[in-house]
Amino acid sequence: MSVYDMIIIGGGPAGYTAALYATRAGLNTLVIERMSAGGQLALTDIVDNYPGFEEGIDGFTLSMKMQASAERFGTVTEYAEVLSLDLNGKIKKVITDSGEAKAKTVVIATGANPKELGLPREQELLGKGIHYCAHCDGRFYKDKTVAVVGGGNSAAADALYLSRLAKKVYLIHRRDTLRATKIYHEPLKIAPNIEFVWDSSITEILAEQRVHGAELQNLKTGEKSEILCDGIFVSIGRKPATDFLKGILNLDENGYIVADETTKTNIEGVFAVGDVRTKALRQIVTAVSDGATAVHFAEEYLADL
Repeated sequence: MSVYDMIIIGGGPAGYTAALYATRAGLNTLVIERMSAGGQLALTDIVDNYPGFEEGIDGFTLSMKMQASAERFGTVTEYAEVLSLDLNGKIKKVITDSGEAKAKTVVIATGANPKELGLPREQELLGKGIHYCAHCDGRFYKDKTVAVVGGGNSAAADALYLSRLAKKVYLIHRRDTLRATKIYHEPLKIAPNIEFVWDSSITEILAEQRVHGAELQNLKTGEKSEILCDGIFVSIGRKPATDFLKGILNLDENGYIVADETTKTNIEGVFAVGDVRTKALRQIVTAVSDGATAVHFAEEYLADL
């Protein structure tokens, strides 16, 4: 069995950027992807905030281009699910449902998935009024009515962003006060088109082919009501894909891999890139930046082996 210079777990923007930089640098590189290239990016209708595409580009196409760019230089892609890891020592082992692979360095690029409401038809209506990224899909709701679900910093930021596009924004929160930091409170209060819906949760998505509203329940009184809206943006947090890393790498209280701007983890020769690591901003551009950074430090590590 050959030993790769680098195994990258996850084929999203961060993973395939790392693969591109690694293979261009002459490193023998394997990407292990569970489903298909792109991760969350592949589910995005139009990407307007990635440089170089003045008309925008759909997420699936951008994902395929990133994969092709890396494979052009010799990156190998294997579709498999990682079952366990042995990251100790100079040769790391990655065990998948199709076998075992070995490498001198490992890059974790498994991303983070948005938490869902858990309601019927939620996945069926994805992109048809149900969204998890305001900055990705907000532009479709210019002069329309939307609802944002959540009460943390992400929900507050999403509501403010959407208020500059939409005619009206409902901000629906399970409690009677926001968990978001104080800096968001005043801008939200003075925004003329944001309406707070406190102590409430969505119990049913109202839709035919597309979302046209939501049934709400007041969690204190039990009273039910309906709102009309063209889109629902779910912003109740994200869950990093790190369950298989518990007890192996240092994770923070939310399950993200502890790694700074060097992308180095607590184990030498192991790096974390993209949405899966601790960071301030999770966007495509920050993910691809991580991928390039990881290869820089991986080359330094390999030079000292």
